[in-house]
Amino acid sequence: MTDDLDDFKAAMTAATPSPDAAKKAADLVLARKNFETLQGSQGGARPTVDRPATGLWTGVKTMLNKLTTPAGLTASTALVAVGLVVMLPMDFQRSEPLRLGDYETLTVAEPATQDAPNVVPRQAQPRPAPRSAPVASERLLLRNNGTGVFRDGSQGAIANQETPAPSGAGLLKMSSDVDLRGGGRYGGAQDGLAFVEPDTENFANAPANPLQVTSETPVSTFSIDVDTASYSFVRSSLTGGQLPRPEAVRIEEMVNYFPYAYPGPTDAPFQPSVSVMPTPWNADTQLVHIGIQGALPETDARPPLNLVFLIDTSGSMNQANKLPLLNQSFRLMLSQLRPEDEVAIVAYAGSAGQVLAPTKASERTTILNALNALQSGGGTAGQAGLQQAYSVAEQMSNDGEVSRVILATDGDFNVGLNDPEALKAYITGKRDSGTYLSVLGFGRGNLDDATMQALAQNGNGTAAYIDTLSEAQKVLVDQLTGALFPIANDVKIQVEFNPATIAEYRLIGYETRALKREDFNNDKVDAGDIGAGHRVTALYEITPVGSPAQLSDPLRYGTSAETGQNDELGFLRLRYKEPGQATSQLIETVITADLPAVPDAGFATAIAGFGQLLKGVAIHG
Repeated sequence: MTDDLDDFKAAMTAATPSPDAAKKAADLVLARKNFETLQGSQGGARPTVDRPATGLWTGVKTMLNKLTTPAGLTASTALVAVGLVVMLPMDFQRSEPLRLGDYETLTVAEPATQDAPNVVPRQAQPRPAPRSAPVASERLLLRNNGTGVFRDGSQGAIANQETPAPSGAGLLKMSSDVDLRGGGRYGGAQDGLAFVEPDTENFANAPANPLQVTSETPVSTFSIDVDTASYSFVRSSLTGGQLPRPEAVRIEEMVNYFPYAYPGPTDAPFQPSVSVMPTPWNADTQLVHIGIQGALPETDARPPLNLVFLIDTSGSMNQANKLPLLNQSFRLMLSQLRPEDEVAIVAYAGSAGQVLAPTKASERTTILNALNALQSGGGTAGQAGLQQAYSVAEQMSNDGEVSRVILATDGDFNVGLNDPEALKAYITGKRDSGTYLSVLGFGRGNLDDATMQALAQNGNGTAAYIDTLSEAQKVLVDQLTGALFPIANDVKIQVEFNPATIAEYRLIGYETRALKREDFNNDKVDAGDIGAGHRVTALYEITPVGSPAQLSDPLRYGTSAETGQNDELGFLRLRYKEPGQATSQLIETVITADLPAVPDAGFATAIAGFGQLLKGVAIHG
C-alpha cells in the first residue's frame, strides 16, 4: 500500500459527511465547481468512441488522479456525497486477479493488526505454471501462526512449518482476517503460498446505447428497472480494492439505488416528473431527466403476505458472506412481518426439499430454528427448487393476498435447468399464476448475475445483491414495502423526440431493458414492475439542432422535419397495468425546454457520470 492511499483512506474516513439535505446541496455546488476546474478542454466538438480526447472521461480521470495528492484531498472531500470518490480500505492490491492453480508469494513486514495493518507490496517473483488443486501428499509453505480454512470447509492449525492441505482442497483463509479469494484481505499472512479458486462470475449486460439521430430514429422505448444489484456489485468491488468489471456496471441500477425527492402522485399509482438541465460534461448538450415516484400504501392497508424462502444450500454457499449472511438477512426481515403473514422454506442443493411448511410469522422461534438448521453441501439443483417453491406458493395463495418466492443464492445453477434462456421460458410460464419472484444474490467469485437477472425480470420481481448486513437492512427492512408489494406492472417508457428541435439523443443505461417501438402498445409484452414507494430515474443526453456538439451531418436528400410544435423537445408516454389487470393505462407529458430541474436531479446526474466512467463508456461530449 502506498502512503498516498493511506492518506486517502484517512482523509475520506474523516471527511465523509452525515446525511443532511443542506450539506448535500452545498456539496453538489462544490463538486460542480471542482469538476469544471479539472475538466480539461471544454470546447470543440464532442469526442466519439474513436476520439475520446476530452470531456467527462478525461476530466474526471484527471480529477480522480489528483485526489490522491494531499492538495486534491483537501480541495475535494465534498465529492464523497456525489459518488465520484471511492474508498479503498484494503491492505493489499493485486495488479491482476489470481486464477485456479496459481500460487503467489506474499511479503509482509510484520504481522498486521486490525487497527494498524503493516503490509508491503509483494516482491516480484516468477509464478509457477498453473496446476491442479493440491492433494494430500502436497504441502503449502505457510509461515503464519493461526488457523486455516480450506475450500472444503475444514479447518486446521497453521504453524511455522510446511502444512499439508486436505485432499482436493486449496487454502482459503489464514487467520480470521485473511481471505485469499480474489481481491481479498491479507491481514497477517507472512511469506506464504496461497491457492485460490477461479473467478467464474457472469453478468447480464449489453453494449452502451449508441447516439441516435432524431430524424432517423425519433422514438426510444424501454422497460423501467428498479433493481439495485449492480450498485452493490460495484461497491463490493471498490471496497475490496479493485475496479469492477465493466460488464458488472448497469448505470440505471446505480442511479436507482438512491432515494430522490420526487413529487408524489395524486390520483395514479405513480407520478412522472420531467426536467431539462445543462449537461455537466458538455455545455453544448442538455439532459432530459425523468423521475417517477410510486405511491405509498396506507399503513394498515397492505394485504396479507405469503413468502416462500427458496434457499440455495449447495456447497458453494459455504462461506461467511453467503449462507451465514443469508440467515442473518432473513432474520432481519422476519421482524417486519405481521402475525397474519405466512412463511415457508424450501432448500435446494443436490436435491430440493421443504424445510418448513407454511407457518404464521408470529411463530418466530419455529421459523428461526428452521433457518438455523440449514447447512451447505452438494450441487445446485435450481430447477427442482424453483418447481417446489412455486408449488408451495400456490398452496398458500388466497384471494386478496400477495404471494412471493424469494430466491437467495450465489447464482450458481449447475444441476438441472441452468441456461438463462431456458429459465426465462420456465419463469414466464409461471408468473401468470400471480406469484412474484424476487432474487437475492450473495457472495462473490461464482456469482451468476445473468441467471439472477433472467429470473427476476421474467418473474415480475426484483433483483438485489446483499454483500453486507447493512444492505440486508436496506433491502429487506427499510424498503420491504416496495420490494414485496407491487402497485404497477409492465411499466414501459417511450419518448418521442422532436427532430425540429433535437438533432441527436442517447439514453444513459437501460441497455438490457430495451424494447421495440411496437412493444409499447402491446399489452402482451412483459416489462418491469413498480413497488410501493419505488422511485425510477431515466436520463437522456440531447443535442439541440444547431449545436456545435452535433456529430451527424444533415442528409443530402433528406426532407426537413415537419412539425407544428417547434417549442417542444419531445413527448413522454408511460404505460402500466394495475396489479391483476390485463389492459394497460396511458400517461402522457410534453417535454419543453423550460421545465425546471426537480430536486436531486443533479445527484442522479453525478451517479450516472460515475457509472459511465466505471463502464468505460466513451462520452459523446
